[in-house]
Amino acid sequence: MKRIRTEETDILFEAILSLKDINECRNFFDDLCTRKEINDMSQRLTVAKMLLNDDKYLDISAKTGVSSATISRVVKCLDDENSGYKNVLNKIGK
Repeated sequence: MKRIRTEETDILFEAILSLKDINECRNFFDDLCTRKEINDMSQRLTVAKMLLNDDKYLDISAKTGVSSATISRVVKCLDDENSGYKNVLNKIGK
């Protein structure tokens, strides 16, 4: 999967890495994103977790309300050897 690599995205990622705790993170993302964007990102992370737990598409869709297209996109990301979802979920122990 092609990764976004620009000076602007590097600055964004450096800003995220500078955050010290969940409150700083919440405040930054509240400023940066709409509630829907934050909800969408958190749903995709939930979908990744469920897929890694071998949940089925229909169960995931019913429990989360996400579309099969979103689930398929998450599957493609999980299939990537550099999966950010797997990395993050392993780090937070979920």
